[in-house]
Amino acid sequence: MARFAPAQRSPVPESPISVDVGTVEVYVVHPDPDGWRVLMLQRAADVIRPGSWEVVTGSIDAGERPEAAAARELREETGLAADRLYSVAVQPFYLPRRSSVQLSVVFAAFVDAPGAVTLSHEHARFEWLAVDHAAQRCTWPRSRRTIGDIVQLLGPDNVARVDDVLRIR
Repeated sequence: MARFAPAQRSPVPESPISVDVGTVEVYVVHPDPDGWRVLMLQRAADVIRPGSWEVVTGSIDAGERPEAAAARELREETGLAADRLYSVAVQPFYLPRRSSVQLSVVFAAFVDAPGAVTLSHEHARFEWLAVDHAAQRCTWPRSRRTIGDIVQLLGPDNVARVDDVLRIR
């Protein structure tokens, strides 16, 4: 009887490309009686990606946990604090200027009473939009898909099934 012998693999060569968990994305949601509202931010004219619409985004500082970075970026870019924070995904993208595949940790931050939004210098304006309109406003297609994923994952018909796993606070 022949025995199975796994093929010998060649060692993986060193790659000049790194993989880093370096950014967070925070989708800010206000559960309005007429349906969820998503906070969309328009980039200022004098920063990268001028005029584009996005959610709260930012870098994870050295030694910082992604959920702490999400709370910090939310506060810095909007002046808001999350009443409930959920981890919803990790999304990869390639950053050519750093030769790096970045892994962006994605969060949904629910704010029950949105209060006044205080924008940082990175953004020129904001809008609270219904889910469909927020998805249309997104510059990046993956952001559009993520809004739909958040609605499905954390909507009233499903949230009880995942709350104990995905809810951070």
